[in-house]
Amino acid sequence: MKTIDLQEYKVFTGSVSDIVFDSNKRVINTINAHSYIVAEQDADFKRALQSSDILLPDGEGIVLMAKKINGEKIKKIAGADLHKKLLQVANDEKLKCFYLGSGPTTLKLIEKKLTDVYENIKFGFYSPPFKKSFSSEDNEIMIETVNSFAPDILFVGMTAPKQEKWVYENQHKLKVSTICSIGAVFDFIAETKKRAPQWIINLKMEWFYRSLTSWRLTKRYIYSTPLFLFEIYRIKYYKNKR
Repeated sequence: MKTIDLQEYKVFTGSVSDIVFDSNKRVINTINAHSYIVAEQDADFKRALQSSDILLPDGEGIVLMAKKINGEKIKKIAGADLHKKLLQVANDEKLKCFYLGSGPTTLKLIEKKLTDVYENIKFGFYSPPFKKSFSSEDNEIMIETVNSFAPDILFVGMTAPKQEKWVYENQHKLKVSTICSIGAVFDFIAETKKRAPQWIINLKMEWFYRSLTSWRLTKRYIYSTPLFLFEIYRIKYYKNKR
């Protein structure tokens, strides 16, 4: 697997077509400018990202950092692209996919949309309690529900950093081959939120489009983008002075 060492993270440098399903357990996470900044203040989140078997560069900020710090040209791979790829594989191989996260209404929409398209996949769904942290009982129910369905692929959508930390803490209890933390993709599938049009994605401005769709995301980008750009400058300046 192609990776680069990018500031304590092993970031995947291949294309989405290089990601295939196999029976070995693995965790796939994504990293972007915001999660990079958050992880600097959240040791558990950072540990979860660092322990990923595959860590996708889901953001133009990470692509920029790879170019400026490592001199490497890599391509962004969004969680939505990963999801689409794995569903194609699952349909071809008649696998089972489970969606853990979001509310019941969103999951119902996902079920309706996906079952109409992917006839060979058996889908399972569970909406965990909407709370800041789960109790041990909550975790037991979530794990038991997933394991009783015995999926080949588990998609977790509880927003970062909650989803990555939950997977890191519970992956050894989950009887599933591939675990993917894909957050907002649940809303994209259900179409409760729209992903940017392809031409905006091609212009590398998906982050800007998303910032216009949600005040929460606007605040996130206002906070993290300047810090991330300064981090690139700081690292590059420090390295040049050594």
